[in-house]
Amino acid sequence: MRRIRLTTAEQEQLEDTFKTTSDRRLRDRCQAVLMASRGRKRTTIAQDVGGHRTTVRLWLQHYHERGVEGLQIQWAPGQPRRLPETLGPTIQVWVKAGPAGCGLDRAHWTYEELATYV
Repeated sequence: MRRIRLTTAEQEQLEDTFKTTSDRRLRDRCQAVLMASRGRKRTTIAQDVGGHRTTVRLWLQHYHERGVEGLQIQWAPGQPRRLPETLGPTIQVWVKAGPAGCGLDRAHWTYEELATYV
């Protein structure tokens, strides 16, 4: 098990991030690092933050490698967009106007009708 030793500046940065972030998961990660620096065991930390000890080990490893930036949530890129961004405002106008505003005899769009209209 790797020990976490924080300098005063690192501890202040973690505490500041813990106090100011609105992301609960980032707070849990900062709290885990702070508890580990005080000598708490991973199992106890995991119980306190509601996670698994392996997850806590990964958080500590990420912090050791990259600091606070390593604790940030990394989102997957997701699927590529299917519609070009230039059509976004036009589609919003169509949806707000509804089918009747676009010359159709319906009160609500169906997915098929909107796709056909696009």
